[in-house]
Amino acid sequence: MLTHIHIRDFAIIEELELELYSGMTALTGETGAGKSILLDAIGLVLGDKATTGSIRHGAQKAEITLSVDVSHTPTAQQWLNQQALDHNDEAACILRRVIAAGGKSRAWINGTPVTLALLRELGEQIVDIHGQHEHQSLMKRDMQRQLLDDYAGHDALLKQTHRHWQAWKTLNDRLQTLSSQSRQHQARLDLLNFQSQELEALALESGEPEALDEELNRLANAEALRTVAEQGHYQLYEDEQAIYSRLSQLSQDLTHQAHFDTTLNAPLELIHNAQIQLQEAALLLRDYAEGLELDPERLQWVESRIADIRAMARKYRMEPPQLIAHFQAIQTELAGLSSDDYDIDALQQKLHKAAEQYHKTATKLSKSRQKAAAQLGDEVSSAMQQLGMQGGFFAIQVTPDEHRPFHPQGMDQIEFVVSANPGQPLKPLVKVASGGELSRISLAIQMAAAQKMTLPALIFDEVDTGIGGGIAEVVGQQLRVLGTSRQVLCVTHLPQVASQAHHHYKIIKQKSAAHTQTGIHYLQQTQRTEEIARMMGGKEMTAATLALAEEMLYKASDI
Repeated sequence: MLTHIHIRDFAIIEELELELYSGMTALTGETGAGKSILLDAIGLVLGDKATTGSIRHGAQKAEITLSVDVSHTPTAQQWLNQQALDHNDEAACILRRVIAAGGKSRAWINGTPVTLALLRELGEQIVDIHGQHEHQSLMKRDMQRQLLDDYAGHDALLKQTHRHWQAWKTLNDRLQTLSSQSRQHQARLDLLNFQSQELEALALESGEPEALDEELNRLANAEALRTVAEQGHYQLYEDEQAIYSRLSQLSQDLTHQAHFDTTLNAPLELIHNAQIQLQEAALLLRDYAEGLELDPERLQWVESRIADIRAMARKYRMEPPQLIAHFQAIQTELAGLSSDDYDIDALQQKLHKAAEQYHKTATKLSKSRQKAAAQLGDEVSSAMQQLGMQGGFFAIQVTPDEHRPFHPQGMDQIEFVVSANPGQPLKPLVKVASGGELSRISLAIQMAAAQKMTLPALIFDEVDTGIGGGIAEVVGQQLRVLGTSRQVLCVTHLPQVASQAHHHYKIIKQKSAAHTQTGIHYLQQTQRTEEIARMMGGKEMTAATLALAEEMLYKASDI
């Protein structure tokens, strides 16, 4: 339930802080005092669209903070936990919205910045708002369907239906696209198969172009390489004046002299190391020269292989090392083009199966709707009798149409029909001529639907417009009954409704020479009596109106 709201610089409210209680709370006041502004503020902090007109004249921004107790709303607690927006105090949830003069809007949940979409998602689990122009939206078929589904609790079934519809639509769109592109698809498939076979025959291995280039250089220069290696070995080790022999002689001389001066040991050690390195180099050159073969046939093969690879690379306009990656890309594309997604027969089978799954779920949804429609129709008809429409009858026609194009919300045509008076045939709600009758029917629907709602807070904004007398008292009694199990906020201009409330706030427009602002006061018993009397008799309150007001409040307390 909503527990506290703080409003700053919103509409004509400079600053307002209000405690909200369980049960039914009436909001009353003179016409134009701003009774609906409080509900507009709640709507904004729950994610409604904002305009710069929401900001009080002369202010830079409007700010609204709403505290909510979610201790008895497990769905909201679970949602907050999933979004990592839960608070240390699991019972408390704080929503905040700031609208800047430039049009920008920011929102927070428990101190964490969030999008308006997240704010709306949470708001839909906490509050249900019924406006005075609700009957206007009830004229729309989509709203009628949504109201029935909300009443029946079809969230899970609707998601399942939408999921099956989306699967069917994806396959259907794919089939249409593939059918129109079948020629292009086959041509692409043929081209890729040819290229794949061509590159597969080439059998190029990773690193092969570089290795072949290196081998070609070696084979083409084999004679010169052998000569250089043999000469190197001879000069280093075999020649009478070989470097190794000369170092050996120098080593012997230094060894003899080192007995007289140990300082010579350091260069002597380096010379020994150089002898070792030089000997190893000479042996490697000898082995290299002995192992090097002159192979004209291998040279011819390598040259031919390099020519084939380069010719293929030129054909595909890329460097030889890129051919392997290109071959792999062709194989990947071929695998995709050869899959069931490109097989029209296989795709049609999948589409048929998806259509069956959709029909199965949509039929289950349709049957559930028909059951809920009968129950809601009876409840609304009963409410119509209480609202003075004796003999009136309300029904919801749910007509499955298996030939209707697939729709994400199922295959039903849903229409609200009503007979306002005995003996009159059922007509679509949209054709009900009387505005008063339409208002009562809308209120009856809202009353019946609200009984089924599990949301902890319900808000009614002048839904009692167009009724009065005993019917207004019935409406007030129904709202009070609702208030025994959840929080009800009701903006009303009828004393019969206001008198039924457990709590009562009066909205006052305060004017000064400089500006106008809205104030709100919690009414105690005596103040309530005076306010109810004012609502009945106008500015001048007589003893009779005060007595009647007191009686109305007394009778309401017994319910």
